Amino acid sequence: MPVVRPSDAVVHEIHGATFTSYAAPRSGSAELAAWQVDVPAGTTGVPHRVTREEVLRITAGSATVTLDDRKHDVTAGDVVIVPAGGLFGIDTGAEPLTAWVSTSVGLRAALADGSWITPPWTV
Repeated sequence: MPVVRPSDAVVHEIHGATFTSYAAPRSGSAELAAWQVDVPAGTTGVPHRVTREEVLRITAGSATVTLDDRKHDVTAGDVVIVPAGGLFGIDTGAEPLTAWVSTSVGLRAALADGSWITPPWTV
């Protein structure tokens, strides 16, 4: 389907964040996945290592992102590029964060405990 309306988006919740999937194979996108992530204030992110490049555009709020053990403060308008193989996490402070995220279909993530997830918003 070429147009995905908000009512068609699929919502997933994991690790305290909400992922609203707009583009994925289930919605007609063969190569790309795109979603909005909403991270509540006061969230300590779950570090994960991604298998595909991810690009996040911060649309509201602020946070500290950790990318390969380097911390970066981000705010609305900033773009974060997470390379394939990068270790990534988001920690929010007093305000929540909203971001638009894009990646290629097939992304998987390794968690610190060695487990793997295939985020359902990317398939």
